[in-house]
Amino acid sequence: MHHQPTGPLFHIVLHEPEIPNNTGNIGRTCVATGCALHLIHPLGFDTSEKACRRAGLDYWPRLDVRHHDDWAAYERDGSPAPDRMWLLSTKAQRLVFDAAIRPGDHFVFGKETAGLPPGLLDRYRERMVALPMAAGERSLNLATAVCAVVYEGVRRGLAEGWVGVDANGKLTDRVNTRFGAGN
Repeated sequence: MHHQPTGPLFHIVLHEPEIPNNTGNIGRTCVATGCALHLIHPLGFDTSEKACRRAGLDYWPRLDVRHHDDWAAYERDGSPAPDRMWLLSTKAQRLVFDAAIRPGDHFVFGKETAGLPPGLLDRYRERMVALPMAAGERSLNLATAVCAVVYEGVRRGLAEGWVGVDANGKLTDRVNTRFGAGN
């Protein structure tokens, strides 16, 4: 199935992230895969140009990063239809591998210390997915979870033909010119 280039491969949405190193690593994953990053405030750190330079985030200017004052602002400015949004939670019964991932989908992750708020999980219960973990383990590092989910999306795109990779294993222009429907 061929999709016309219209936006980022995926949208990674961080709800009130607290740890700058996680967000920095997630930003790098987004740049490497052609994804957009949505940061829902409040943040536990500074993302000013000076702070990014000081942290050595040389790739940050190439990142498609979008700031939202709160969840309501994200819904108003950047959120897709509910059927294009996946909320990652250890409380989910369905695995991300069973989700019908499409280009342009939004993957929503909660803050490191608390995950997503119960109200959001209740509201989007049918859109909750998880990564499998060993019994008794609490969670994965946020940056690790984001990377795993993005690359599951890339794997799915390869299998379904809406993501391409060249002979050197690099995402092709089909992805880097932005695939997907959505914001």
